[in-house]
Amino acid sequence: MLKPLMEEYDSFVVTEQTDYSAKAKGEKTYYMSQVNRREKDFVWKMLKNVWKSLQIYKKADVVICTGVLAMIPMCLIAKMAGKKLVYIESFAKVTSPTETGKLLYKFADQFYVQWESMLSIYPKAIYLGGIY
Repeated sequence: MLKPLMEEYDSFVVTEQTDYSAKAKGEKTYYMSQVNRREKDFVWKMLKNVWKSLQIYKKADVVICTGVLAMIPMCLIAKMAGKKLVYIESFAKVTSPTETGKLLYKFADQFYVQWESMLSIYPKAIYLGGIY
């Protein structure tokens, strides 16, 4: 569902840098530091992601986030700069919210859930079923 949009509009991917990071074919890709809120260097990695986000957000009119913790700085910075924020809650979450989703629900211009049961948690969300 996202790929046709990316083909129609000037777009790029921002994702976590992992050991298995794969670059989207033909897409400009930026990498954020992977973060885990339980690790000692969590704050340092989030600050690095804030810095990287400040370099990237100007290039976007709309940010579509699929819910990884490392993207919170990008989403909030873009939103503060007047950009549109679209959030897609994880397909893996059927009965409980993600931490990222709970935070960004307050800021998203559009918030999508992939399970109807999630509407009880996010009543203003839009249910479309599986998006990928």
